[in-house]
Amino acid sequence: MRNPIHVLKSLDENATKPGYLYQRLYRNLYNPEFYLLAYKNIAASQGSMTAGVDGHTLDNMSMARIQRIIAALQDDSYRPTPARREYIAKKNNPAKKRPLGIPSTDDRLVQEIIRMILEAIYEPTFSKTSHGFRPHRSCHTALLQIQNRFTSVKWFVEGDIKACFDSFDHHILIDLLRRRIKDERFICLMWKFLRAGYMEQWTHHYTYSGSPQGSGMSPILANIYLSELDSFMEEYKQRFDVGDYRTRKATRTYRNQEYQVAKARAALKLKQNPQNIAAFKGAQRKLLATSYYPAIDPDFVKIQYSRYADDFIIGVIGSKDDAERVKADVKEFLQSRLKLTLSDEKTKVTHSSDLVRFLGYDITVSRDKGFMRDKKGAMRRVWYGNVKLYVPYEKWVGKLLEYQALRIVKSETGKELWKPRTRGKLVNRPKIEIISKYNAEIRGLYNFYRLANNVSVLNKFAFIMEGSLLKTFAAKGHSSAKQMRLKHTRDGVLGVDYENRAGMRRCEFYRGGFTHKNEAMPDLVDLLPQYRKYDKPNSLANRLKAGTCELCGGKTDDIRIRHVRALKSLTGKTVGELMMMQRRRKSLALCPVCFEAEQNA
Repeated sequence: MRNPIHVLKSLDENATKPGYLYQRLYRNLYNPEFYLLAYKNIAASQGSMTAGVDGHTLDNMSMARIQRIIAALQDDSYRPTPARREYIAKKNNPAKKRPLGIPSTDDRLVQEIIRMILEAIYEPTFSKTSHGFRPHRSCHTALLQIQNRFTSVKWFVEGDIKACFDSFDHHILIDLLRRRIKDERFICLMWKFLRAGYMEQWTHHYTYSGSPQGSGMSPILANIYLSELDSFMEEYKQRFDVGDYRTRKATRTYRNQEYQVAKARAALKLKQNPQNIAAFKGAQRKLLATSYYPAIDPDFVKIQYSRYADDFIIGVIGSKDDAERVKADVKEFLQSRLKLTLSDEKTKVTHSSDLVRFLGYDITVSRDKGFMRDKKGAMRRVWYGNVKLYVPYEKWVGKLLEYQALRIVKSETGKELWKPRTRGKLVNRPKIEIISKYNAEIRGLYNFYRLANNVSVLNKFAFIMEGSLLKTFAAKGHSSAKQMRLKHTRDGVLGVDYENRAGMRRCEFYRGGFTHKNEAMPDLVDLLPQYRKYDKPNSLANRLKAGTCELCGGKTDDIRIRHVRALKSLTGKTVGELMMMQRRRKSLALCPVCFEAEQNA
């Protein structure tokens, strides 16, 4: 069997060849090495131990289980089980819930292989304006693209597609796959997954549209579907754009004012008196306050576009009528070509001087006419027209309320008073865990909003979190926050001493600062792994193929991997659990006898 890394690289190399059709993809599903690679990827995810409708999890993984899946695929008897439907609250609106499909573990393995194959085929062909669920692309790269390319736009068109992931037309999606894939067995398997349906209240529901959320291959299928929108916008931009930056001319008013500045400068050179100095400075200030280009220029119209998953934003340099025309054209394309519907309520045309919300940031285009000298000493307006990113007030305040670290009370005069709050759910944890959790929450919010121009506002967030930490310590020690500060402060820095294998250590409260950054985080959670990174040592596969029981040391051809959800769930009641606790590992390779003994203990 070929190494799956070599297969994926081969698929990638042919991805950009015009008219190239992929054949015999289905046979890769017969390769056990692909399943071992998929097994490693799935085991690393947090939901790996969540059971589907069949009640099975990643526990009891074995080569026999993989061979059973391969045999079913070979004789075409493989049938994906319906996903288990659960509803989770939306963070921005807990009253509303969104559906989540939880597939069975066997289906996750097959879906992960399909995802890797499709990613190798389609990833090189995706547009640079697409950022969601792609390797090395994230919400940060989308925001940086907006900041760099949306300069001087006059209008924003905020795109919101109604129930996007639930509205994908299966026939359109299959037609898109058939453009690159000429393997009907592979296409038939895709049909099976799309039509597998879901179980809710023990009732099977068929799915006739959409890509089920929670599915491992759902993100890549969404990008394949919405890449049609990206292609449309690239073609639309070529037709829509008018004019060239290099040949764009200044207004007559600006040229006249330039003449007045030159005239005042010439007079100043002849005679440097207070009147000539004042006249020159006044003419220069008036020039800097005058727009170089006309506010509306029919000879210069441009658009910019950026998409993250099913959210997109379009910047328009032109009139409001131009922006409305763009909105209407995009709406018509989505309805006629992709059978998707734009939300009229949420798809707005907003002036760029106002704030628009995109990917959790507030975005605006600066109208600041302040000026400063450039490197050559010339006075220039350096901020006007630049895109500004801001941390929304309600986001960081909402986090404090979500963590229950803040309570807001009103004084007798009606003024809001902010008071740090004890977090009761953390009181019984060790102090090192408490301070580590606070640090992780502060660092997480900062890492997300590090691109914001006003990111320093998170100093207020950290101040409230520090007060909440001290109050939580005080509740734990039956003391006061003031006494806790005195007890745990050393050299002016709040922290906690703890002991590990290396000896005594100290964990300090976050003091990394909140400086503005202009580069994306390299390891954001929404980055998916590339196949180039798959060839790292696969310890799970090696342990599965080694044939040695890690508990009794016996040799067997039927190794089974024992998995647990979390180390803290281990009680140490069995020899296997004690070994996992000592090794700090959530898995153990066992022979059938030891596996049954551990499972039945």
